[in-house]
Amino acid sequence: MKVLWIVNTLFPEVAELLQISTPVTGGWLSSCAKVLTTRYPHMELAIAVLYNGAGIKRIRGKYHYFLIPYRHYDRYDTSVEKAFKKISQDFRPDIIHIHGTEYPHSLAALNGCNHGKIVVSIQGLVSVYSSYYCGGITYPDLRKFRTLRDIVKHDSLLVQQQKMALRGDYEIKLLQKARNIIGRTSWDKAHVWAINPAARYYACNETLRESFYIEKWTLSSCQRHSLFLSQGHYPIKGLHKMIEALPMILRHYPDTQVYVAGHNPMSASWGKMCGYGKYIAHLIKSNRLEQNIHFVGNLSENEMVSRYKQSHLFICPSAIENSPNSVGEAQLLGVPCIASYVGGTPDMITHEKSGLLYRFEETAELAAHICRLFSDDDWCERLGSGGRKEAIHRHDYRTIARQLYDIYKGLSS
Repeated sequence: MKVLWIVNTLFPEVAELLQISTPVTGGWLSSCAKVLTTRYPHMELAIAVLYNGAGIKRIRGKYHYFLIPYRHYDRYDTSVEKAFKKISQDFRPDIIHIHGTEYPHSLAALNGCNHGKIVVSIQGLVSVYSSYYCGGITYPDLRKFRTLRDIVKHDSLLVQQQKMALRGDYEIKLLQKARNIIGRTSWDKAHVWAINPAARYYACNETLRESFYIEKWTLSSCQRHSLFLSQGHYPIKGLHKMIEALPMILRHYPDTQVYVAGHNPMSASWGKMCGYGKYIAHLIKSNRLEQNIHFVGNLSENEMVSRYKQSHLFICPSAIENSPNSVGEAQLLGVPCIASYVGGTPDMITHEKSGLLYRFEETAELAAHICRLFSDDDWCERLGSGGRKEAIHRHDYRTIARQLYDIYKGLSS
């Protein structure tokens, strides 16, 4: 069986061959490919991905790699449609699997390949996410915290929201045309049904990065009263809500520290800082939290494992999510999790058994949950164990590989 994957991020092997930095996102795709081709060695896998370069490149490594030049991820490009058509004609796959619906090139792949055996995986749904983009920040604040960079580049938070909504229009066209769709939560299933009730929906979870299946968190070795967020560079991820909750926590636990991975929105110089960075800086300064919040940058897989294990709790305060891999990774390690009750997250956390849930805007409830876990070691460990048990079952790589292969086999027959 020949399978062509269309993905949104370069695999580490390709990054090394191109002598560019290895992406810190998308590691779960590499893990999935490894498990799938190891368990089904007769399956021949090709991976097509966009890259910032010139001309279509074909690289033979562990898999067949096709690299397509592309510079504008928020625009539909007919040349990309033609490139996908050529790749499909050259490789002649039995199955084409489009991973993600968030960018116009996914629609270009569907249009260009003109292949009856195509399946599309839902990661996030930007057509829905766009409504939540500003994370509850009021319109007066959105205007107040615009920066010179936002004005010159015409790239304020409101403009970014509009761009996501435009990508959402392409996503809807893709889902309306797709016949076969893979999802993971009751939330994405409902939205697929609303957009295309005739599509066939397959439930299949995601394989996570290898290290998270091996390591394990313990309360005795973590940094007490430390909180970890996997990212916070734009409003959807809810960092500003964590900051709003922090003063309430500090009244009871003044040594509380918050660590945030990923891009630091305040890292740019004054003239280049984005509006969200300015807003976050204002919240930190006005609440005198400079000594309590730490941005740790983009972390490798092993560094992420270490950061999770050092943390007392993992927090996912997003305005919207489908099935956040960060929650899955934290649970696999056994880190106690608190997450906002949004999108598909409730499918991952059973409240008070495998984590705690709260309404996104209820920062008092978030603060109370955190203090409650800080004060009760036994319950903290029980929640961590409960999350680990659910995650081991949900992200079992053998089960996921079998389910995915069965989907392919069923489509190819």
